[in-house]
Amino acid sequence: MQKKEWFRCLQGTRVMVIGLGISNLPLIDFLLQKGALVTACDAKERAALGDVADRLEARGVRLIFGKNYLENLEADVLFRTPGIRPDHPQILAALERGAVLSSEMELFFLLTPARIIGITGSDGKTTTTTLTGLILDAHCKRNGRGRVFVGGNIGAPLLPRVEEMQKEDFCVVELSSFQLQTMRQSPEISAVTNLSENHLNWHTDMEEYVRAKTNIFLHPENERVVLNAENEESMKRRGEVKRPVTLFSSKKTSFAEFDGLLQPNDAAVYLRDGIICFCSGGEEEPLLEASKIRLPGLHNLENYMTALALTHDVADREDFLAVAECFEGVRHRLEKVRVLDGVTYYNSSIDSSPTRTAAALSALSPIRPIVICGGADKNCAFPPLAESLCKHAKAVVLTGATAEKINAVLSLRKEVQSGALPVYRNADFEGAVTLARTIARAGDTVLLSPACTSFDAFRNFEERGDRFCAIVRAFHEMKEDV
Repeated sequence: MQKKEWFRCLQGTRVMVIGLGISNLPLIDFLLQKGALVTACDAKERAALGDVADRLEARGVRLIFGKNYLENLEADVLFRTPGIRPDHPQILAALERGAVLSSEMELFFLLTPARIIGITGSDGKTTTTTLTGLILDAHCKRNGRGRVFVGGNIGAPLLPRVEEMQKEDFCVVELSSFQLQTMRQSPEISAVTNLSENHLNWHTDMEEYVRAKTNIFLHPENERVVLNAENEESMKRRGEVKRPVTLFSSKKTSFAEFDGLLQPNDAAVYLRDGIICFCSGGEEEPLLEASKIRLPGLHNLENYMTALALTHDVADREDFLAVAECFEGVRHRLEKVRVLDGVTYYNSSIDSSPTRTAAALSALSPIRPIVICGGADKNCAFPPLAESLCKHAKAVVLTGATAEKINAVLSLRKEVQSGALPVYRNADFEGAVTLARTIARAGDTVLLSPACTSFDAFRNFEERGDRFCAIVRAFHEMKEDV
């Protein structure tokens, strides 16, 4: 269906927007502009939304609030917020009555004329999305043609800007498993950074989680997929890809080492003699010296490899280098907060899974930081976290809802039993940060890397990270700062 036809179809269409979150408020604006008859429903009570509810009603939106907000979903189209499961009984009943289930992101995919590059994965999505957008932006500005829009699971919603987008533009979109689960369209180029246990408090099991992630490349629009050759779960899905693949590896050093993994028209990205290289079976092409990358850690090398693989057909070495020499990272990802009394403080609040904490610890190695861990449970296994902490941490301070659960796993380790790895607990977040400070001595590092979500005490990981930074910056006057 063409864009104009969709706009005409929205005129007079009965739509229900389920959930009044960040992305769905702009969606409501868009639907109203196109003449749709909008009902919005949310589990919150009306008072929790304040004047937002009054403004929506003034524009003709019918509102349903409270615990029964999903009853009687009578509409032609249901727009689901990512946090609502698509198999909710009331949603399934509405579909049986003939309703169509969609989302803000799916509508955007359908309407934008720009080229879409989509990125998902368990770890590294935001940094890779940001890098990809910066590389393409450098290319567009250097050539004076096209613009770059970055969004999806990060930043501002893209749908309100869809009518200003052109064919020569690029949309770089970070996509969560929640968004992808019901998508019926793929980006033209897609990447899965890696796959590991995550969000198992929401998904029914690991299989459903992985299936949602790999839905990014299963539809006909997909032209090329970028996968991590060193990630076992990703490579299990290699056979499902029907388009050319670019595999990247932080361990392999030549195209020949990918033997057996590649098919005709596939390509590889790898590190040879300190240089990230691209090869599709012909001449090897150097892309970027790894030493130019300002972000620490093997995981960030892999983030760069993913971004270079995604942009290789468009951008060139000049664009790659321009970004590498300037980009210092995204907030809440090994963000250096301050140095006080010889102790360095890092905020890595984004680390909401054991694998992310493992990557942060590896990036700081050989430094052995005092690590603040704990938060809301995602039903991920904690033994791998305990192994990482025993290998890389000087001490651990546990806080939040999972403190006891993590402590139970740590207490089985000989490093903890012998006292080689001290473990402390403080249920209060500020108390835990302050405790970490009292433990630290000049030359130490304190790292907030929770390995869990923030929802036991904060609205999101950004709020948690901001709180950590505020606490640390409010400590006594610095004797040394950089």
